Amino acid sequence: MSAIFIDRLGGALLFPFFALYVTKKFGVGMTEVGVLFAIFATANIIGSILGGAMTDKFGRRWMLIFGLVVSALSSLLMAVVDDLSLFYLLAGFVGLLSNTAGPAQQAMVADLLPEEKHAEGYGIMRVMANLAVTIGPAIGGLLAAQSYLYLFITDAVSSVITAVVVYLMLPETKPVTAATAATESESIWQTLSGYGHVLRDKVYIAFLFISILGVIVYIQMNSTLSVYLFQVHGVPEQGFGTILSLNAGMVVLFQFWVTRRISSRQPMLMMALGTIIFGIGFTMYGFVGSFALFLLAMVIITVGEMIITPIGQALVARFAPEHMRGRYMAMFGFSWGIPFAVGPLLAGLIMDNADPNWVWYASGILAAVAATGYLLLNARMGRRLNQGASAAIDPVPPIAPAPEAP
Repeated sequence: MSAIFIDRLGGALLFPFFALYVTKKFGVGMTEVGVLFAIFATANIIGSILGGAMTDKFGRRWMLIFGLVVSALSSLLMAVVDDLSLFYLLAGFVGLLSNTAGPAQQAMVADLLPEEKHAEGYGIMRVMANLAVTIGPAIGGLLAAQSYLYLFITDAVSSVITAVVVYLMLPETKPVTAATAATESESIWQTLSGYGHVLRDKVYIAFLFISILGVIVYIQMNSTLSVYLFQVHGVPEQGFGTILSLNAGMVVLFQFWVTRRISSRQPMLMMALGTIIFGIGFTMYGFVGSFALFLLAMVIITVGEMIITPIGQALVARFAPEHMRGRYMAMFGFSWGIPFAVGPLLAGLIMDNADPNWVWYASGILAAVAATGYLLLNARMGRRLNQGASAAIDPVPPIAPAPEAP
């Protein structure tokens, strides 16, 4: 958890101001930023798929170290690139390699904890990450006011430190079973073909599609909101940093308390409730105009977020057979990668060509559709989802290794 804090602190300094950095440095609008996010996210999805397979085959520890080192190098490269076309190319490279460690991190939590503790484990992980975000955006806003270069350098240093911590202190957590041993003896192609088993898990795929709608709304907080508040309401970097710090501070103070009280409830109903709540918060940004109400909207968003995130991650761990955790976690990345690819782009088109408030009106509509989807999924398959892992999904057998070639 200390490694998560160090790594996320660097990201918390940089990422909230990334869209603002691009618009200022290259003199472009949010449409170009949306294209940049789309390139990054598309490559990120491919990298996550590869990372999930490699996590199941080779283990968690080395995938984490690889991803952290690549992240550090990419931050330094982004700081010195001055051409937008080259920046697009770099975004594709970074997206492909930097998220190969994502499935390993998620799988590691499921490895270490029993199923009934998964939601609490992911909740604690969020607390550590948001402890970094509590101070990160505020410090980032101060650094950005001086030079954006400081943000990229700090992010790179934090990734290197985290890689050293993982190398020195973190053991491999991949379970040792007959199924995992079979995965190790597979070829790379056989491991990748295991995604076919994931795609045949119809309940899980339906869950992913619904999640995509909700995350399209949520992703606006870290992509569009800073530019919207700056351009429409004149909120500076420091002000936006304060808003995000409020979000992170609430998670640090209340996430574990919230998770303990909702982890035993029907998960799809909790997903619907959380989506409705944060949908209200995002919609507020289209109607309010004072800084105090911007803060209130973020409070409402955070309440919904604290319900959704640990429950959603625990559901993925429940769906996943032990020997396929990396690949299930990688597929869960689609629920973030696709919104990351299309969400900022759609928002950018609205902001550059229509009333910017429609970003938030549309967010409320999408959140309502997603909440309805969770309710329908609960009604159709709630019995399977609300029972233990053995009844939550159809069992997926281990993938037997192919016979050796003569």
